[in-house]
Amino acid sequence: MNLFMRLLIILLFASFSSVGQKLKKADKVMITNLQAHIVYLADDKLEGRRAGTNGEKLAREYISSQFQKAGLEPKGEQGWLQPFEIYDGKQISASTLLFINDRELKLNDEFFPFVFCPGSSLEAAVSPALKEKGVPWFDDLKDVLEENKENPHFDLTNAIKTIATKAAEKGATALFVYNSSGITDNLKFDGKDNSQPTVIPVVYLTAKACKQYLSDESATLDIRLKTIIGDKKRTGHNVIGIINNGAPSTIVFGAHYDHLGYGEDGHSMLPREHGTGEKQIHNGADDNASGTAALIELARLLKLSKDKNNNYVFIAFSGEELGLFGSKYFTEHPTINLATVNYMVNMDMVGRLNDSSKALTVGGYGTSPSWGSVFTALNKQKYFTVKFDSSGTGPSDHTSFYLKNIPVLFFFTGLHSDYHKPTDDHNKINFTGEAIIIKYIESLVTLTNTKGKLAFQKTREPAASTAARFNVTLGIMPDYTFSGNGVRVDGVNDGRPAQKAGIQTGDIIIQLGSFDTNSLETYMQALSKFNKGDKTTVKYKRGEEMKEGNVEF
Repeated sequence: MNLFMRLLIILLFASFSSVGQKLKKADKVMITNLQAHIVYLADDKLEGRRAGTNGEKLAREYISSQFQKAGLEPKGEQGWLQPFEIYDGKQISASTLLFINDRELKLNDEFFPFVFCPGSSLEAAVSPALKEKGVPWFDDLKDVLEENKENPHFDLTNAIKTIATKAAEKGATALFVYNSSGITDNLKFDGKDNSQPTVIPVVYLTAKACKQYLSDESATLDIRLKTIIGDKKRTGHNVIGIINNGAPSTIVFGAHYDHLGYGEDGHSMLPREHGTGEKQIHNGADDNASGTAALIELARLLKLSKDKNNNYVFIAFSGEELGLFGSKYFTEHPTINLATVNYMVNMDMVGRLNDSSKALTVGGYGTSPSWGSVFTALNKQKYFTVKFDSSGTGPSDHTSFYLKNIPVLFFFTGLHSDYHKPTDDHNKINFTGEAIIIKYIESLVTLTNTKGKLAFQKTREPAASTAARFNVTLGIMPDYTFSGNGVRVDGVNDGRPAQKAGIQTGDIIIQLGSFDTNSLETYMQALSKFNKGDKTTVKYKRGEEMKEGNVEF
């Protein structure tokens, strides 16, 4: 331990004493441990702990070793681990190729198939100027771009799909599109687009390829095309340990340990104007090395507890930043009997207890009628103010448990200017405050251990999100792990537009008003077009049946 680290711990201990908490030997150990956990998990060598990367591997190995050191038993599917697949969109297979006149074109540099291009293989001799049955067609986007250059609602990708459909109806076997205008088209392979494949393959030719092959439209081109679009996947891992007291019920404690990596998935809040063009590591000290560290220390404390009225399961989730992948997978493939779960405690961003306001937000207060008396007893402590949020849903892993009718609690010290930025580093963590929160949760567990299995209660309103909000909402919880066409509904809030439109859990939303919702991204884009008071329709699939309902926001 270097001199800086020693001085920091001395300051932390002094801070702990300043809030009136007696500093015991156990408290000193906890603060030292918290610092060690967070410093390691938020180190640059873990490269932001993006799910499915080597950084995640280093993190899960560390967490597993700490669980073992705390005396937990493995409760994953493979020892401590529970692997799960992360759908990462579509990708162009390396087998995709295009030859023109026996010369192979370079993928992305000279051509690319669109994401909605079906798998295909064809050979043909064709003149770009002719549009005949049984051969590929060529289409210049110049006219449609110039006609719509002042139209802010024009969607070029949808226009290309329409052109392809009409070409297929007239006998075209493929469609090659290009742009000879001076208008930038911004077309690219969009792996997040879950559109249904078009009838015929659709391929974009870059300006470089056009210069080489389309300068004489009357020339005959020998074409050989093969397109294969496949799923892009990676594997995340939950880390699961248990303290088995032989009790009839189990309390689950969770915290996600993944973060944003270098921001590859598009969730970074770093302003573009501040970008240097260099990749920057998002270390995620508060989000959520802090919660992971709390999970480890809580496991260590509860292993020493003499109270055996509950078993304790500790889960470090991955894939949370991508849409609750890990917690959803666990609740769909539990390694324990979910029917025995008493309640679930989620710790996400618990490292910034503010020194002036000392405010802690606790979500899920309304998910059990028992929480009122529990927190009345707990809040006799004087170290921080507790703000309650009734909702059982929100932008973190407790939501997956609430949707299984399990009481939940969500501990959160609030957003800050470093949220989802490279500046969320360990030197900004309030280790003292986090230690107090852990002791608070430990006290909560002690109180509930005498109450038996808590009753579940549904809540009405979704919790405030840590993400950008729209003016309107349908009132659904989307299934972020769904990889098909549309937005699958994982939950429906009572009294909200989706419920009034007849939508149920498991339905797949296909269209909102005139806007296709083939992916979560296009669904959010569609929502942004509406304001409170607007009326529209929603189309959705239930099994193989297509349904439509009326929506008023």
